[in-house]
Amino acid sequence: MYHHSASVVRQGSGSAAGLLEAPAPASDAMQFQRCTWCGTAMYHRLLCPVCQGSDLRTERSEGVGIVRHSSVVHRNTPAARNVSMIEMAEGFVVRGRVMGPLIGIHSGDRVRLSAAKDPVRGEPVFQLIDEPYRAWS
Repeated sequence: MYHHSASVVRQGSGSAAGLLEAPAPASDAMQFQRCTWCGTAMYHRLLCPVCQGSDLRTERSEGVGIVRHSSVVHRNTPAARNVSMIEMAEGFVVRGRVMGPLIGIHSGDRVRLSAAKDPVRGEPVFQLIDEPYRAWS
């Protein structure tokens, strides 16, 4: 999904040449928007949540983030699954699923975007970057 603002169309001087010069994003890359007025990063928004601006440019995320919250959900699914809020390095928060044992996903864990996508919900899927040391008490 791409959002082309009016300023991008004007840069092409009325032709499609300006749009064709942009490199095609990788299929497994996560795209997000950044407000051209205040610089706020956001995921799948029509307006900036800070300044309500509509002039948003699409950028590619590096796909690295930190789990801010993770819950185990048992309803509307044959098996338990996790739903996590991931704060990406670029500053936006995205809802997705982290692969791994449900009890092994904690706030503060570092994750990377996986090439997989949740087939039912279409949300991004992440994998743990490193197994953090956890002392068993």
